[in-house]
Amino acid sequence: MTQSLPPWHEIVLNVFKVNEVKLITYVPDNVLKPLIQALHADPYFTCFPTAREEEAVGILSGAWMAGLRGMLLMQTSGFATLPNVLASLPCAFQIPVMMMISERGTLGEFNVGQAAVCRTMRPILDSLAMEHHTVSRLDECEMIVDRTIRQAIMTQAPAALILSPLLTGGKVVAR
Repeated sequence: MTQSLPPWHEIVLNVFKVNEVKLITYVPDNVLKPLIQALHADPYFTCFPTAREEEAVGILSGAWMAGLRGMLLMQTSGFATLPNVLASLPCAFQIPVMMMISERGTLGEFNVGQAAVCRTMRPILDSLAMEHHTVSRLDECEMIVDRTIRQAIMTQAPAALILSPLLTGGKVVAR
């Protein structure tokens, strides 16, 4: 008899707790909505939206310096605004800013801008020497999220978790 796994967002929430990731900043995103709602509903987390991704990186960097672990939730298009702030703050000063990015721009994407950012996101992360992993399967979700968080903290280096539409279902647009 096979045991069914909980939904991806429940797995992620539990991994955040195990790793004491308590501060969640985000730019609203429909794909991440179930996770954002679950985080807001749990008193363990301090969770709030930011106007821009760059603002969230600054908040998380300051939180780390104050002894608090956090995560930025965003979608692929928001990544396009981040290379300068990533290079000049968390990469330069070894601050383990962690990002969870819902991947848009692939697998039937309708928005040309999303597709362009999706094609450049991983090469930019590589050029910044930032650890990044893509979560595509529910059975790998816990391990990849957990190990990426642990490595970021132990090495004091920023990291990105990319949530594939194969995991989340992506953004569905009616035909």
